[in-house]
Amino acid sequence: MYESQTVEVDGIFVGTIILESNRTRHRFYATHDSVRSLHNQVLNERRELVRRAVAQFRSLSGQVGGRAYLSA
Repeated sequence: MYESQTVEVDGIFVGTIILESNRTRHRFYATHDSVRSLHNQVLNERRELVRRAVAQFRSLSGQVGGRAYLSA
């Protein structure tokens, strides 16, 4: 693991994006049950992992709108 950023949706911690040591791939570490199916998913684009986590969280919780946050 090279670095990581937490992912929050509307103030709820849902997981962490981990930049792997090759510095090109990002892995999602799910901490919230609503995004568990995305756990360990790897993509080159961090934003796409965040988008998927937000969409999944909101679809299962019935939320629309709101904000997603990444923090270092």
